[in-house]
Amino acid sequence: MSNSQDFIYLSPPHMGGKEQCYVQQAFDLNWITTAGANVDGFERELASYLQLPAVAALASGTAALHLALLALGVGPGDEVFCSTFTFVASTNPIRYVGATPVFIESEPTTWNLCPTALEQALENRHRNGKLPKALMLVHLYGMPAQLQEIQEIAQQYKVPIIEDAAEALGSRYKEQLLGTFGKVGAFSFNGNKIITTSGGGALVSSEEEIIQQTRWLAMHAKDSLPYYHHTIMGYNYRLSNLCAGVGRGQLEVLEERVQQRRKVFENYRQLLQDVEELEWQTEPDGFFSNRWLSCFTIRQGSRITPEELRLQLLAANMESRPLWQPMHLQPLYQGCDYFGEHTSDDLFNRGLCLPSGSSLSVSDQERVAEVIRKAFSA
Repeated sequence: MSNSQDFIYLSPPHMGGKEQCYVQQAFDLNWITTAGANVDGFERELASYLQLPAVAALASGTAALHLALLALGVGPGDEVFCSTFTFVASTNPIRYVGATPVFIESEPTTWNLCPTALEQALENRHRNGKLPKALMLVHLYGMPAQLQEIQEIAQQYKVPIIEDAAEALGSRYKEQLLGTFGKVGAFSFNGNKIITTSGGGALVSSEEEIIQQTRWLAMHAKDSLPYYHHTIMGYNYRLSNLCAGVGRGQLEVLEERVQQRRKVFENYRQLLQDVEELEWQTEPDGFFSNRWLSCFTIRQGSRITPEELRLQLLAANMESRPLWQPMHLQPLYQGCDYFGEHTSDDLFNRGLCLPSGSSLSVSDQERVAEVIRKAFSA
């Protein structure tokens, strides 16, 4: 391999320029913990962007999903329906609260939760006399799920939706921003996301009472007394003022980052349009993806597998990644109920995510495309 400066990462952080100003303000005022102007400002500015009354800034997207489940009263003995085609952070919080995940399969158009499989699962639970306490709906790789159909089915059975929009900040469904459709929504600002706070997340809701309760739980659930008094168990989940400063700078360039990621995706499609074995993740009418990662599947019958291609890219100093391994295939979740037609198994077996950072140059994309073309033409 050549030196590390030539390495093309999957999704590196991309600073906008103002982050250091906000962080320096935190140092200047000596507000470097989980309180200060940056935390307040980040919450206010994110809420304004999402057109919501308030949000709660937290230490991670996983923490947001954990507190979202608590906000809906999910606990031991409950079931939570969840997209099976996702990262484990979507499902682990279900176990944190003592509930049981039930996995719902994807559909092949958006790769997100299948409305038909959801309806079958809800009919099954309705017949058994116990509906799930919530639905954990994931918008994978920034692509909106089929929200109209899913909402109608969930409303029919009165099951509240938690939107896991960790990968989907800036994406829209019929002009409405993702994360704002459910009873509660969650975002991640991990270092590889479309904007970052280095590590962090947010819980969002149109109900201010949920946000207030979340902030309280995220700071150890300390009661309003002059001494430390606790009636229920809380958590140490609040975002720090330093990290929030990074987030404020990142929010200022969010829309630019969305357009840059979308341009990366379109550039790949153009550069690789002659490689007939590739099938790109589609974007139906009315769906607007931030294209967090540029993803494709390799057609059935191709002599090149995703793993072979990944290794060839790695040998050329380029990071790529398989699509998520479905949760119903994970040893951690063996024995959990599952509904659907194994679409995600096929996506996992045939899919790959390419380097997709918003700072990725056209010349670096050309390098990536050249490796792929050679792999399929050899």
